[in-house]
This record gives sequence, C-alpha cells and structure tokens, in this order.
Amino acid sequence: MRFRHAPGIRADHPTLAAGVIAVDGIDDGANVDDAVAAHVARATSMLATTAISELPQIQAWRRTFAAMGLKPTQYRCAAESLLRRLAKVGTLPRIHPLVDLCNAVSVAAAIPVAVLDRDRIKGDLEVRRAHGDETYATFAGDVEHPVPGEVIFADEAGQAHARRWTYKQSSTSTVRPETRDVLIVSEALHPGAAADVEALLTTLGTEIARAWPRPTPTPTLLTAERPETRV
Repeated sequence: MRFRHAPGIRADHPTLAAGVIAVDGIDDGANVDDAVAAHVARATSMLATTAISELPQIQAWRRTFAAMGLKPTQYRCAAESLLRRLAKVGTLPRIHPLVDLCNAVSVAAAIPVAVLDRDRIKGDLEVRRAHGDETYATFAGDVEHPVPGEVIFADEAGQAHARRWTYKQSSTSTVRPETRDVLIVSEALHPGAAADVEALLTTLGTEIARAWPRPTPTPTLLTAERPETRV
C-alpha cells in the first residue's frame, strides 16, 4: 500500500512535515514500561515550565483547526488531547504496548502520532478532503459520514480512518491484541517541523526495535518533494 498527502493538502499547508514507520510482526506481549515512563517524564517536565497553549507544535495545529472552521477548544489534535490528560491526571491511558509507546513519544514531542492496523486498511491510504460519502466507524458502534471538505485519512474502499485530520481515529483500524502489521503516522505544521518529526521517527524506531527485536522498523520522512511512500 501507499501512504500520501493529496496535492491540495500540501498546497494549503506548505509547512507540513510527516513521517511514517511500517512495522511487521508486533505482538501485545512487549514490556515498554520503562520507555513509556521516560518519555512521559520528559513531557511532564516540559509542562512544568510551558503551558500547552504556548507550545509551537500545538499552536500550529490550533491555527489549522480554526482555519478548517473547527473550534480549537472543542476539537483538539491528538497530541494536545493527550497532553491535557497528562496535565490533569498525571498519567496516560494504557491500551496496547505499541500504542502506549507511541502516545508517550507523542506527548514528549507534542506532535500527533497515529497507529493503524495495516490489515484493516483497504488499498492505499491518503490524507485528503472528504467527498462526504466515506464511512467512519465510531467507538460507540455508529457509522458517520465526514462533512464534505473535511480532512480525513481515506482508503480506497472509502473508509475514513481518521476525521478532522489528527482529531480522532476510527475504530476500524485501531490496534488490537491480534494486530501484527502496523502503520505509524506522525504529522506537524510548526516551524522546524521536519527536523522534529525526523527526530520523533528516530526515537520511535529505536524504542520499537528494543521492545520488538524481530520487526525491522522502516522510518520515512515525507515532504513536499517526497509526498508519498510505499509501506
């Protein structure tokens, strides 16, 4: 499969930097407690000196959400939602070792990270504007249709794997205990985003290789010059 951003998305958001990592053969038995704790500690230290609203990574997403007609205080990018939870309760939810690791790295970098089960994606996956006939499966078991023009992660079968860009992933491709092959996607829009996303990819690749010795993470940085990759 290929992962890419539609030309219109790139044109509208010239500072966009994205990174992907394809990992095969994961399981839910890995121990990532120490790694999660270390990255959460970095995020906690950052929040002790800087308000979430002052982080340039979050500010860039708030501006983007506002430009899309979404209230930034109602719809928050995934990284901001996790940071707000961490600031409020001091911990992150524990879901699956890989998801937990990605969430911890996400809050430490203040950059959204999505983890998708590749076997549940039909064909290529593209970040594009919705036509309005795509289907999005909620965690409550309902099926929604994105608003035309909304930025979504869409596969060739018309499934929306994320709505409102980095706001919320669908239940279709969430990582489960039986998940083996995944696609990790990280995106940022702030000044210096490319270097920060590349650093995030390097960190995740190292942590994944340590926790799952058999898979070989394959990180790829996507830019305007290289807007897509095969995974």
